Amino acid sequence: MNEMPAAIRPETRALDTLIQQVIARTERAGGEGDRMVFLGNRHQSFPTAVIEDPVLEPVDKVIWMVIMLAARETGRDTAFPGYEVIGKRANVASRSTIARAIAILRATRWLTLCARVRRANGKFHGNLYALHDEPFPLVDALHLDAHYMTFLTQATGHGHARVRAVAQGVLDSIEEGVQAGEDVCRQEHVVERRLDSRADGSGRHPRRFFSFTARVIRQLYPNAGSGNQADTHHDQNSNAAPDRVQKLPAQKSNSSSSSKYINTTTTRKPSNIDLTGEDGQPLVYPKRLSDNQRTIAMRYLSQLSPDQRQPVLDELEGRFQAEGKGMKPVYDAISFLHALCKRVRKGDFQPNLGIGVCEARAQVVKPEPERLPLPPPPEETEERRQRRMAISQAEIAKMRTILGMRPSTSDQEVSEES
Repeated sequence: MNEMPAAIRPETRALDTLIQQVIARTERAGGEGDRMVFLGNRHQSFPTAVIEDPVLEPVDKVIWMVIMLAARETGRDTAFPGYEVIGKRANVASRSTIARAIAILRATRWLTLCARVRRANGKFHGNLYALHDEPFPLVDALHLDAHYMTFLTQATGHGHARVRAVAQGVLDSIEEGVQAGEDVCRQEHVVERRLDSRADGSGRHPRRFFSFTARVIRQLYPNAGSGNQADTHHDQNSNAAPDRVQKLPAQKSNSSSSSKYINTTTTRKPSNIDLTGEDGQPLVYPKRLSDNQRTIAMRYLSQLSPDQRQPVLDELEGRFQAEGKGMKPVYDAISFLHALCKRVRKGDFQPNLGIGVCEARAQVVKPEPERLPLPPPPEETEERRQRRMAISQAEIAKMRTILGMRPSTSDQEVSEES
């Protein structure tokens, strides 16, 4: 007895149709070789670092993933997803929340603003961003993002408390490295950076995570790295830890939301450092230093006495000028400046190339003081005018006599009067 064939599922019929379409396209394309159809669910991989980032909140991580998907779908440069696209994919309804997350991603260097593009007529066209699979090194961010340090400084006054806390945390991490005598712009090996971002085996000590030092991470999240970080983040959604997290009042800006934010009351140094040289004179920086580099340089120079700052800058400028005479180029100005400041603190600094720079600046001709206008001459009287005319006529008559010229009637009148 023949068995009746089992009923064919609709999914199998759809699969058969798809296979037939693939066969037809293959026959039209020609060529040889096996082909394959992937029938599983479409998925993407995400870097572990973005999941383990102790500073980013879940909404920041999801928005980073949405931006990454937009770039990965094309495999090359593509349009930056708009707020509507990000909000739909990340299930975030608030535009201010998206703007806040993008600001935090830029501050933590997961996202870099590389350029502001303008059309030929000068009209603003848009921004060019670069998305990274781990926080970008500071030295590279200073090069690609020309206004990164200015952005951090301005972000400390942002309308959203969490943006202020994160931006200040990045600045504090930089300042901590400067105070410790480190070269914050040194080129780190990628493996070294990744190992430093890992917690130790015990899980009791907070870790350094790329942009942030251990102390700053403790300040932002006191229980980070305690071995029970999941419970810590869970507790942030309750009111059981008022000493660690508190809900701030709504800000008078468009960047408000209902998240919990960090209460940052620690006294910090001002972000803007106004330094002077000897006798209160303003410092003269090498023109080659960018705004980012100048901001970092100020932090290193603040550790020196006022009379030591300008000689260091002159030595750096002299080193730049020496490149035109065949000297090896300085590829990292901040690292060179850091080495000079280190020698000053050790007492080993001896001005060399900066001597000529200092002398050239001293020889600059100062503008002449503005001269006061001369007073107008006194008004001539009639008697003085007649006397001046008589003297002039007499001189003319003498010249005509010397030249053998016939005296004119006016000359005769002058002679008779004489």
